[in-house]
Amino acid sequence: MGRVFGTDGVRGVANRDLTVELTLDLSVAAAHVLGEVSAFAGHRPSAVVGRDPRASGEFLEAAVVAGLASAGVDVWILGVVPTPAVAYLTAALGADLGVVISASHNPAPDNGIKFFARGGRKLDDAIELAIEERLGEGWQRPLGPGVGRVHDARESARAYADHLLRTLPNPLDGISVVVDCANGAAYELAPEVLRRAGAKVDAIGTSPDGLNINEACGSTDLRALQRRVVEIGADVGIALDGDADRLMAVDADGEVVDGDQVMAVLAIAWNERGELAKSTVVATVMSNLGFKIAMAEAGIAVVETAVGDRYVLEAMHAGGFSLGGEQSGHVIMLEHATTGDGLLVGLHLLARMAETRRSLADLAGAMAKLPQVLVNVTGVDKSRVESDDRLAASVRVAEDELGSTGRVLLRPSGTEAMVRVMVEAPTHDQAAAVAERLAEVVRDRLA
Repeated sequence: MGRVFGTDGVRGVANRDLTVELTLDLSVAAAHVLGEVSAFAGHRPSAVVGRDPRASGEFLEAAVVAGLASAGVDVWILGVVPTPAVAYLTAALGADLGVVISASHNPAPDNGIKFFARGGRKLDDAIELAIEERLGEGWQRPLGPGVGRVHDARESARAYADHLLRTLPNPLDGISVVVDCANGAAYELAPEVLRRAGAKVDAIGTSPDGLNINEACGSTDLRALQRRVVEIGADVGIALDGDADRLMAVDADGEVVDGDQVMAVLAIAWNERGELAKSTVVATVMSNLGFKIAMAEAGIAVVETAVGDRYVLEAMHAGGFSLGGEQSGHVIMLEHATTGDGLLVGLHLLARMAETRRSLADLAGAMAKLPQVLVNVTGVDKSRVESDDRLAASVRVAEDELGSTGRVLLRPSGTEAMVRVMVEAPTHDQAAAVAERLAEVVRDRLA
């Protein structure tokens, strides 16, 4: 068997790649490994399980619960809840394990399994590898009172909603917002929490049928949100993805405000209040150069990581930082959450608008986005990106051409035979020209 865990849990097409059999086996192996890691000293192990509304989540949830209970773990079923709610409730309920059944922003046929360790933190690579190594092993099955018991804990989602509201520095009075719930896990929770916070709320993407999650809606397709904001004259629009762990926004004119811009707004606000740990924010190499320029002008340092929220999170823990995230809208507020939380971030973005009485366009204007062009070059030997001298020379020529007004990034894909060529420049035409030129060199040298 090849590597089972990817960059964010185990994912694949449900009932083909992610089967009931694999899900059962993963759940049993996770129960054993995490049971040993957390020592379960003197108490029965417990787990919380949540999912998004995908149709396949219904039978995969049953497989997870069966696997855990058969391994002697008491299971609390949360039902349809956001991924960050599972992380929060893993910690709040004192569970030894949290399990999320979701493929996040992927289309409905996909699904995934993600585990949280005690305290609601993501698993590190060593624990994931240990789980993989235990797949299919023989084990002593508990009998009688040793088997796990299963409980309904759907009402626990209210504790998560209350937690979100407690984090707010001020109410959202006077803010009219359209929230796109992506026909996903936050379809009921998000509108309710926003209203309780004081906002005037119009909600779309709130009719999940198990098959329409992320379909022409949510953070990966903002067109419906843009139309609705302009149509009703709302102040702002926010879009979650299928499991509500990321957020994108649009201003009153329907213009997109991405994760970099959201982080810039929050970082400046927190720094002004003395709440930004070490006056530093963590971002990935794909963050727009305009973000870094804006942070420098605000006196805020930027720590850069590889692409992936797990790397952002690792850097935040290692450096003691409180804010980090990705351009895609996966933003982590470590003081209030152990993982990315789109609804939490959206609440704080709206709170900044309410506090300052400034529009989102005005606040986001603190960061001027440089045109960014990304070209994916497929069918190449990505392992030679770092070692090819002529490719390196072409990159240096491009960097000299752009100077301090732009940048070049060549990044091998983590999952495909592909190299991503990203170029930022003062104009879109220049960025596109440089990107295509470098893409041709990649095709020529690495084919």
